[in-house]
Amino acid sequence: MTAAVTLDGVSCTFGHGAGAVRAVDAVDLAIEAGEFFTLLGPSGSGKTTVLRMIGGFTLPTAGRVLIGGADVTRTPPYARAVNTVFQDYALFPHMSIRDNVAYPLMVRKVAKAERHVRADDLLALVQLPGVGDRRPGQLSGGQRQRVALARALISEPQVLLLDEPLGALDLKLREQMQSELKALQRRLGITFLFITHDQHEALSMSDRIGIFNAGRLEQVGTPQAVYDAPATRFVAHFVGAANVLEGDAARALTGHAQAMLRPERITLGGTAGARAAGTVAEVQYFGAFTRVKVDLAPEAPGVPATRPTRLQADLPSFAAGQGRGAAPRLGEAVHLHWDSAAMHALA
Repeated sequence: MTAAVTLDGVSCTFGHGAGAVRAVDAVDLAIEAGEFFTLLGPSGSGKTTVLRMIGGFTLPTAGRVLIGGADVTRTPPYARAVNTVFQDYALFPHMSIRDNVAYPLMVRKVAKAERHVRADDLLALVQLPGVGDRRPGQLSGGQRQRVALARALISEPQVLLLDEPLGALDLKLREQMQSELKALQRRLGITFLFITHDQHEALSMSDRIGIFNAGRLEQVGTPQAVYDAPATRFVAHFVGAANVLEGDAARALTGHAQAMLRPERITLGGTAGARAAGTVAEVQYFGAFTRVKVDLAPEAPGVPATRPTRLQADLPSFAAGQGRGAAPRLGEAVHLHWDSAAMHALA
């Protein structure tokens, strides 16, 4: 089966000579048809540059971009079977919502009656029936986001590119739009390429995630694989909270030179069967869970006294006190437990 998007050794360098910046470095990637694929990474990691090369807004300095198996590396944006939804929505304030949505069809000289019918159909699809006569300034941020989405879908692209489209929304609305976007993508069967630096968006919406760092793909996999089995230290730290152990402490506690332990896999208990012991250095309440940071006892095997190791445990708030009715107190001695399968060795 032909991939919806293929990147074949794609690189992009801005500038020349000593001041040149290699924004994307020899990336190979295949995104399947009908897949919700997310590029996740910090600001400046290269993910948006990749999206712009797929959309045709930025030309690669090396490699090829293929859409549906066809080489479009030098094809202009208007001739590619893709559309883009930007974070700032880019709606025309002087146009009605209906005309905003229908704008791509107007450019293609589709008859007014036909494009208005299709625009109203798309507005209904994104749960905005009856707003066609309004102006963008009369809608909320979430509604304007849906309008931008409807406009991008009206020309029936093979691939929809979404460049951090939910970044300007508040938390509750962002979570609502995450569910709506995923449901819409399943209904339409269109390939979605979603760009974000928000790990929770990536984990909750994606079929697969590509983790970007310094212009390179560090790992590609399902949300579960990326979270439970990160390929590198960077992925372990960037996707979710993580205890990353190295050196003597790692070897003493895990048997590996470098390993990761997710905080939610740690529990508190008695001395019997404890993996480590220490003193509570910090307690933070987050509602659903309580974060407890523990400095391991200096006498713990393999843990140098001059470099105490701190482990973070995220305990469900109802169980934070482990039956004692209260979370551990600062300075309290505690014993940490985890299953051996919870430890993941890092390369």
